[in-house]
Amino acid sequence: MSIAGFADSLWRQVENVGDTLSETLLEPVVRLGVTGLARSGKTVFITSLVANLLDRGRMPGLLAAQSGRIEAAFLQPQPDDAVPRFDYESHLGALTAPDPHWPESTRAISELRLSFRVRPEGMLAGLQGPRTVHLDIVDYPGEWLLDLALLDTDYGTWSARVLERIAERDEAEDFRSLVNNTDPAAPFEEVEAKRLAESFSSYLQRARANGYSDCTPGRFLLPGDLAGSPVLTFAPLPTDGTAPRKALVREMARRFEAYKKLVVQPFFRDHFSRIDRQVVLVDALGAIHQGPRAVEDLRRAMAEILSAFRPGQNGLLSTLLRGKRVEKVLFAATKADHLHHSQHPRLTAIMEALVRDARDRAQYAGASTAAMAIASLRATTEAQMPHEGRQLDVVRGRLLETGRQAAFYPGELPEDPARLLTPARQGAERWLDGDYSVMKFAPAPLNLRPGDGPPHIRLDRAAEFLIGDRL
Repeated sequence: MSIAGFADSLWRQVENVGDTLSETLLEPVVRLGVTGLARSGKTVFITSLVANLLDRGRMPGLLAAQSGRIEAAFLQPQPDDAVPRFDYESHLGALTAPDPHWPESTRAISELRLSFRVRPEGMLAGLQGPRTVHLDIVDYPGEWLLDLALLDTDYGTWSARVLERIAERDEAEDFRSLVNNTDPAAPFEEVEAKRLAESFSSYLQRARANGYSDCTPGRFLLPGDLAGSPVLTFAPLPTDGTAPRKALVREMARRFEAYKKLVVQPFFRDHFSRIDRQVVLVDALGAIHQGPRAVEDLRRAMAEILSAFRPGQNGLLSTLLRGKRVEKVLFAATKADHLHHSQHPRLTAIMEALVRDARDRAQYAGASTAAMAIASLRATTEAQMPHEGRQLDVVRGRLLETGRQAAFYPGELPEDPARLLTPARQGAERWLDGDYSVMKFAPAPLNLRPGDGPPHIRLDRAAEFLIGDRL
């Protein structure tokens, strides 16, 4: 590097520290990462959270709102010019239209900045005016987060794990057949590589649709402008390390390493490493409905997700040097409105058990973690119906497919989460003592009073845990 280039690089670092010092001391910024696996409701969560932070009538659990310390909240342009803006207005319009519908799901990274004017409290309240706190919400697909675990894995290890995991999955039958009829040591041919990659990608799509969570590499599901590129044209193959230099399996391994370098590392460097609060949304009810194997797969995925974090406390010096750590992680079971409130404690207990390994690791490193059951947008009402001489606690809502109103009883979750997790760990194919169903509800038409955001379940408590201390 030339002297001029070195000086320019050094000056940019000095500028970054200066900008961060001003940001930290004068207008602090909280970067909140929002992610989750397929159908967990990331887009609805962000839309409802922002709407309820702008109009805080339904946020009694957010203490800064309840006490009136938040004098104003307003949207501003996000600071990252190269990142698409989260389309809050369009998503809110979909949820609040006369005939409301769910907005499209997350397919790429996006960002939104919400700024608060907060009145100080305590002894200094009369000595200084309101301060500004910025909340930068970063939305990204959960499949990208699972990819971070690939950084510490080589191709041979990854292939062995994948092939073992899918050995008995019906969704992978076509891909297994193709692998069994493929010679990894044969000379590389692009047509063969493409056939394997397309078959593996089709398996991942089917697995995700059927409730499995370990669907990596994530960009195979959301390829974007990388579709058809060599970096997405590989698949797991058996390898013993003895294949010749130009063999098919050697090229697959090279492309796997290119995927980590060109896709996974830039996401970690440019986006994920800058997050200091994180919420992971989980469709636990969907996994329970799919059966024990999906539940065990979800438990493993949660542990892998947290292994990607750098949990711990942020000090002033580490913040100035861009050494951010994830201080708080919230694991939220979504769609709590699909259950009567009498079952919410059981859903929360199941969620806590699912993420026990992940939470223990984060807490040991100094991060705060929490698990709760939430509904970002309440789409149902509660009722009771007589059935065989007793009253069933049901929920009533508008069915997504037909639009008609229906009452629904999903089954009773067990009080002891071990009744689900133990058969899941043991590899059971189905639940022996319960039948857990799910129903897809459409959003209900809203009639919001001035000052009220959309109806929700515990979104205020989630916000208090994630950002309450900074307000």
